[in-house]
Amino acid sequence: MVAKLSPVPRAPRLPSLAKYELLGELGHGGMATVYRAHDPRLGRDVAVKLLHAHLRESVEVAARFATEARAVAKLRHPNIVEVFDVSGDEDDEQFLVVELVRGPSMRRLLAEHGALPPEVGCAIVLDVLGALASAHDAGVVHRDVKPENVLIEHRALDGDVSGDLLGHRVRVKLTDFGIAKLLDVQGVTSTGQVLGSPAHMAPEQIDGSEVDERADVFGAGVLLYECLVGHLPFEGQNPAQVLRRVLDGIYAKAEAERPVVGTALSAICDRALAREPADRYPTVRAMRDALVAELARLDFGEPRAELEAWLDDPEGYEGRHSAKMVERLCALGAERRRRGDALAAAADYNRALAFAPHDSQLLRVVTSLQRRSRRVAFVRRLAPLLLVAVCAGVSAFGATRRLRRATPPPPVAVVPSASVAPSASAAPPEPSSELAAPSAPPRTPARPTVITRPPPPKTRAVTFVRLLPVAGVLVAVDGSPAGPASTDRVLTVDDKAHELTFSCAQDMCLPERRFLPAGEAPERLVVSLKIRDARLTVNGDPARTYGIVSRPGLTFRAGSVVSVAMSTGAAPFRVIELETQRVTPVYLKSGQLVTASFEAE
Repeated sequence: MVAKLSPVPRAPRLPSLAKYELLGELGHGGMATVYRAHDPRLGRDVAVKLLHAHLRESVEVAARFATEARAVAKLRHPNIVEVFDVSGDEDDEQFLVVELVRGPSMRRLLAEHGALPPEVGCAIVLDVLGALASAHDAGVVHRDVKPENVLIEHRALDGDVSGDLLGHRVRVKLTDFGIAKLLDVQGVTSTGQVLGSPAHMAPEQIDGSEVDERADVFGAGVLLYECLVGHLPFEGQNPAQVLRRVLDGIYAKAEAERPVVGTALSAICDRALAREPADRYPTVRAMRDALVAELARLDFGEPRAELEAWLDDPEGYEGRHSAKMVERLCALGAERRRRGDALAAAADYNRALAFAPHDSQLLRVVTSLQRRSRRVAFVRRLAPLLLVAVCAGVSAFGATRRLRRATPPPPVAVVPSASVAPSASAAPPEPSSELAAPSAPPRTPARPTVITRPPPPKTRAVTFVRLLPVAGVLVAVDGSPAGPASTDRVLTVDDKAHELTFSCAQDMCLPERRFLPAGEAPERLVVSLKIRDARLTVNGDPARTYGIVSRPGLTFRAGSVVSVAMSTGAAPFRVIELETQRVTPVYLKSGQLVTASFEAE
């Protein structure tokens, strides 16, 4: 079969600006299209954000655009994208010129890696909070804190990077300040049309109330939650459901969704995501202080160093990080246990167990602490009732004693002390002429037979709030198959500790184990299985280079075997011979080797 030639698509025509040469499109959003551009006057590359035509038509939007741009241009902070220039009245287009950040957005990192190691996610959010604090000092509220607006520039150990990194190889940059306020002129904010998912918006933004810096605290809470858990706290089938859940404050706790997050970081998320602004951290600095304190307790004094190490080697870092966390958390738990704080110790040990679910010694410690914690909690609940009962008993006893003292003793009959002699005429009693019949021994009544039934086993429900892949996931409980896992199925187990094993049909995923500690509380699990890579080889000219049309960074020679990341169990791809632009279709399946053939010309 001879592969058909596919025409090479022409590059779209770029807009023309007087002072800047546009080089290519970097991204496209609801407000603007972002281009990489060159400034010939200063000889540097920049990013140009070109406002969409439908927004340029509004005179009010145009005026607000210039005002907000000038306000943001005054911000100077290492974690804020610097504004260089803004369009003037003489320009046909409306645009903003900002520094070019050579790195992916946080949204892309989350898409590629899923949930981040918790301390790495905290390191990113700390820099974002620093940027927000500087903006708030200048009277600027961001209003649209989300992963798309967080850019991360990373210089590899032998690479180059723009700007002064102040001794660090990573820069976290927050961009798009004031955009929500700008777009609110036309009421676009209320529809979510431009701002993307409404799950990033604070409740007061949704219902039209006054917005202050605590809206950015909420946005930072959503950002932190997504870093720690891997998905948004507020989700739904449509924007209306999401808006309702934001307004009602309905979401699953971060620790319940991903146990390695731990109680302390989950509590920080909860306070930042509070429904009422008054219940949140009063400032982003207060939220930052809470994160810094928890990281310091865990011996992470240089959070950005953790981010650098993870970006250098994500897989290697996660293994080292897990081992460090288990050691540190066990030490902290032991210290709290010596102080008699069983509940706090259990929180540290539980998080350690989430990192090392197969550690039998750690499991015994956690089980013991859970029993003690339940006893402590029971005593705490019972203490007020016992106090009331004791008080009532003391009162009753005192009242009884007072009553006895107040009541006079009853009269006693006087018995004469003189003895009376029996009458002389009294005859002695005659003996009875009848013999007493012998009495039968008393019969012991038969005891009723009591059948004691064992109490019914205590059970709990395990629900799967999120599954990846969405179909074909199988679950086993303690090694015994328990059927398919799905979001509409509830798995019932007893209150003992269990090990759940998740896998995929036809072995298309890497299996994953989850440990359920003993307890009666229902469990809500997020399961994201890694789909096995497909393998691809080409039967063709060994002197030529081949690639995949949808994976421009992947090139290889004929005869070699390459791994292709899969988002589903099977999918069509197009393999291209780069020198001739010949294309042939293939159908790749996870875990399987497929050959694409190119006949000699």
